[in-house]
Amino acid sequence: MSQPQTSADYVVVGAGSSGSVVVRRLLDAGHSVHVLEAGPVDTDPAIHSPQGWPSLLGGDHDWGLFTTPQRHANGRRIFWPRGKVLGGSSSLNGMIYVRGHAADYDSWARATGDDGWAWSNVLPLFKRSESHELGANEYHGGDGPLPVSLMGTPHPLSAAFVDAAVEKGHKRIDDFNAEEMVGAGYNHTTTSGGERVSAWKGFVGPVLDHPNLTVTTGALVHRIVLGGSRAIGVEFSVGSNSPERAYADAEVVLSGGALGSPKALLLSGIGPAEHLRSVGVDAVVDLPGVGENLHDHLLLSNIYESYEPLTAGTNNLLEAQLFAQSSGWVGGAPDLQPLFMHIPYPADGYPVPENGYTIAPGLVAPKSRGTLRLASSDPTALPLADPNILADPYDLEAMVDAVELCREIGASAAFAPWRKSEIAPGPATTTRDQLREFVRQTAGTYHHQVGTCRMGAPGDNHAVVGPDLRVRGVDGLRVADASIMPTVPAGNTNAPSIMIGERASDLILGAAR
Repeated sequence: MSQPQTSADYVVVGAGSSGSVVVRRLLDAGHSVHVLEAGPVDTDPAIHSPQGWPSLLGGDHDWGLFTTPQRHANGRRIFWPRGKVLGGSSSLNGMIYVRGHAADYDSWARATGDDGWAWSNVLPLFKRSESHELGANEYHGGDGPLPVSLMGTPHPLSAAFVDAAVEKGHKRIDDFNAEEMVGAGYNHTTTSGGERVSAWKGFVGPVLDHPNLTVTTGALVHRIVLGGSRAIGVEFSVGSNSPERAYADAEVVLSGGALGSPKALLLSGIGPAEHLRSVGVDAVVDLPGVGENLHDHLLLSNIYESYEPLTAGTNNLLEAQLFAQSSGWVGGAPDLQPLFMHIPYPADGYPVPENGYTIAPGLVAPKSRGTLRLASSDPTALPLADPNILADPYDLEAMVDAVELCREIGASAAFAPWRKSEIAPGPATTTRDQLREFVRQTAGTYHHQVGTCRMGAPGDNHAVVGPDLRVRGVDGLRVADASIMPTVPAGNTNAPSIMIGERASDLILGAAR
């Protein structure tokens, strides 16, 4: 990797889904860029194997964060894996490429007062990133940096899941990113030639030797350096070395994700003044929305034991899924996203069969909101993440609906050749009250945390950034990652985060002209 330099046009903090896009587009426009990434280089073979992602969770490339005890989920602390490596969480995720529903982005446009975030305007950005296996069409791009592939030969159990869902009345969907997404089908993936393609690998990998690119790995951010009311650089340290600074002649771009970006702002004295004082940080800009609006898709496991060992499969272990609507949901977008895995995916407090599979109930339109706060002024300390899951009664009822839906599919004739018994929640769990307790005991993360630096319209006092992604009250500083989402889209968040990187790049380059 290149050695740090004194200054660059832009300093980008975080080399994940959004940051990688920003880096590439700024380089393409002729600017110099210094990237600060807390993790190492992405050389671990498990990163590049589509089947390797479970072994990465909790490992050296994961921040290893647990939430605070969740009072509506039996006081449990929930494991929240987040990528700490070049590629960020796009180097750890399940490689599912789903954009969400058009209504998600139209709601962002309403929330910000900026039609630039509406579906009709972000669809071209999705397409610009993409090199789809089927080539360019109305919904897909054909020559972007990010390969998107069709599912290879699906595992027999994944085929059984799709057949079972159709048997139960759900529509068969060939492409969740096309005209209609409510129904069951196979996922498209960010893979190529049988390997994962992270955002870093797709966008920055081809230009790693660019003379205007500096990459510093192992860089722990201490704070944003301010000159008056302007961000002029970032203070960071590598290992036990003394802090050093990377200066930005134009702008600093935070792309540390829903946990890292608000943490960097708070350490810099940008955030709720009362909280900052409580942890010994001088408040420079009283910005009450920093760390608010934290939310996440929920996922749990409806586990089955199989009669015999299952074949390994050749894809990403997350081959098929279903988008559906709970009984209390109104609108055309889905609020449920059950996911199928031909492996037993653990549920808190339940045994894991040696041979088994999982139908994972998922909620993708949660109403509960929480906070992210500093544990202390020490930059090495992980933040305190309290998503406050299941606080809104709708979330609990929708998750129970999702469990019922998954059990109905799991009990179908299509699974009969494999289904030995249901392990979780188990045949003794029959009433809705029992299912509510099952949800409280086992609900976890879909790995889609968002919202802690949310964007909003002028006059929205709790917005952290405007629709141009500039941090309120600080010049020369933007946020570009999932933290800016006002609400999480109905689907996996990697593709939307990449789109945010595309839009951020356009906004930055437009301002630079």
